[in-house]
Amino acid sequence: MIRAGLRLLYVVGVLFSLSGARAADDLLKVRFATDWKAQAEQGGFFQAKALGLYEKAGLDVEIRSGGPGVNIPQLLGAGAIEFGMGSNSFIPLNMVRAGVPAKAVMAAFQKDPQVLITHPRDDITSLQDMRGKPIMIADATINAFWVWLRAEYGFSDQQVRKYTFNLAPFLVDKKAIQQGYVTSEPYTIETRGGFKPKVFLLSDYGYPSYAAMVLARSDWIDKRPEQVQAFVNATIEGWRSYIYGDPEPGNQLILAANPDMTSEIIDQAIEQIRSRALLHSQDTQNGSIGTMTTERWEKFFTIMSKHGVYEPELDWQQAFTTRFANQPPVTTPATR
Repeated sequence: MIRAGLRLLYVVGVLFSLSGARAADDLLKVRFATDWKAQAEQGGFFQAKALGLYEKAGLDVEIRSGGPGVNIPQLLGAGAIEFGMGSNSFIPLNMVRAGVPAKAVMAAFQKDPQVLITHPRDDITSLQDMRGKPIMIADATINAFWVWLRAEYGFSDQQVRKYTFNLAPFLVDKKAIQQGYVTSEPYTIETRGGFKPKVFLLSDYGYPSYAAMVLARSDWIDKRPEQVQAFVNATIEGWRSYIYGDPEPGNQLILAANPDMTSEIIDQAIEQIRSRALLHSQDTQNGSIGTMTTERWEKFFTIMSKHGVYEPELDWQQAFTTRFANQPPVTTPATR
């Protein structure tokens, strides 16, 4: 109870201190929706809010937590938010197909956190060793990274077993293989099962999806590019501070926004983001964050269209723009 009270005082103090960063009348109100309940995988956004980086950029950002019933593309299309979080590269391409006027403007995670998980076993040391073996995956995954596994590693639909996000079947079956998020399921398995699972990060094997993307409405990209740039710049600095500095300011906002979250879960997730270098790839030179390339988007689309996820004639280049995240940081605040 005392801890919760101190946390509330901390958050109130942060918000109060931010009120003086710039006069409220000078700030442009912006709504940003995350793809799930508050967690470390969104830490850079909360850190930018906690440190006043958005305010210094001239933006009064309201972070709205996502969840099972939150549809980010729908909110963007309806004009209910200005920015949203995209979980993977399918989201922007799906928006193009559905005619949603929005696109990706940066990708915080250069590596998608999707993983395949096994018990400790000697017969599986790589993805190739899983070919032909039963794997528990969610229904939504059939037309997502499973397509890539079929195309690149010869997996077949005969291997599919239903994953319902219940870890019990995996814990009791030493031969089981299941999907997961590198920042989530492995930790839960270790704490509940009492053993350290083997974890295979798909991006380490060439899976080209981005993650933790910022999606922006097209009307803002066209008519308010300075504000889009300001949001991207502040978010990039938020991620840099959260992962390579002191994450505590952002963590306190996460804990306040999500009563089910714990400091232990956050800490291990941050460690996974750091140790797995999720923020970096060969495209992020000199420690840059958020970069996207046309070549990588084309590679992703080519694989997925070849295997029927998208029509080949889809204008895939409308899913993203590299004009914001691939620019040198701008320190001057955006004008209204």
